[in-house]
Amino acid sequence: MPNDKLLLESNPVAPLGVIPLKSCTDIGDRINRWLTTWRQERDSERANSNEEPVYTEGSYIVKAHTPRFGSGEAKGTIEQSVRGLDLYIMVDVTNHSLTYDMCGECNHMSPDDHYSDLKRIIAAVEGKAHRITVIMPFLYEGRQHRRSSRESLDCALALQELVSMGVDNIITFDAHDPRVQNAIPLHGFDTVTCAYQFIKGICHNCDDLKLDNDHLMIISPDEGGTQRAVYIASILGVEMGMFYKRRDYSRIVDGRNPIVAHEFLGAPVEGKDVWIVDDMIASGESMIDVASELKRRGANRIFVIATFGLFTKGMARFDKAIADGIIYKVVTTNLVYQSAELLSRDYYISCGMSKYIAYIIDTLNHDNSIARLLDPYDRIQRLVSKYKEEHKEA
Repeated sequence: MPNDKLLLESNPVAPLGVIPLKSCTDIGDRINRWLTTWRQERDSERANSNEEPVYTEGSYIVKAHTPRFGSGEAKGTIEQSVRGLDLYIMVDVTNHSLTYDMCGECNHMSPDDHYSDLKRIIAAVEGKAHRITVIMPFLYEGRQHRRSSRESLDCALALQELVSMGVDNIITFDAHDPRVQNAIPLHGFDTVTCAYQFIKGICHNCDDLKLDNDHLMIISPDEGGTQRAVYIASILGVEMGMFYKRRDYSRIVDGRNPIVAHEFLGAPVEGKDVWIVDDMIASGESMIDVASELKRRGANRIFVIATFGLFTKGMARFDKAIADGIIYKVVTTNLVYQSAELLSRDYYISCGMSKYIAYIIDTLNHDNSIARLLDPYDRIQRLVSKYKEEHKEA
């Protein structure tokens, strides 16, 4: 693993503890398996393996629960001591599959419910942990990151609330706007990209890609995601383009100004495979509109890529786009809840992130820099070179 030599030569800052809330149970179990495997293999090589803190454990998961009363109220409980632990608490605020009963009615958990449960567990720690790091892949209220009129600044408020409760570091993925960290300038805030996992997932599922400027182009579906597209295009050495959303500012529909048209800026896409890269797929309407525009401009295969696949209006639109030949593949990560309906689609590529998160936790627990983990340039170059070598024309 990256930095393995450094980890062998250093001791953890404190015993490790991982609390995946119920919304993150599956990925939490996978992360725990990676950590236990690595540390058991590494323990025999460590020069100071007998020094405290205890290095190897059968499991690093700390059992915690957030049971609810019939009224809908809840509490956070931890079933073992967390005193002195370097604690990592994971929560998926978008996991709508979880339910609870309130006054005899079944309610699906909202982001607000998950965020409240996170605070309950932090409160249950009672400040006894050595350090608390919150891993929140989808940043709570990340889209409500700036004020354009008389409205709340929910994301900034949440970040300030977490650090006031004793959280030392916050790790998120592909933040909608990373400048929101300005709300907590004296505390740790890392936003991690998934570029390597995207490219790896696509390469493993497609054996006829041509990763060069003549056959591939990266597209940002809006101006806000331009930096993300520029980064991937620069690493792959291909052209990039972008759309900007022309909105009707005279009216508001579902809390936002409706999109009138998608205007394209960039080089011709005719005959090229196109990767549309964004931070999230919500309803998917915008992504499909952009893909349709690119098809009208003569694009070849279109890959729709996003860190978070929320699919708030189901898969029917994507099924139709696939059937109509507009979209070729849909690519997202397993950082948020994935429905059985989504996983059953043969056009869907899921990019696993559990190993990467385990790398980050393991490195931070040793108090080493994660800068190399956050910059995937070298890994992407090796991956692309290997792919081209294995698939070069005879």
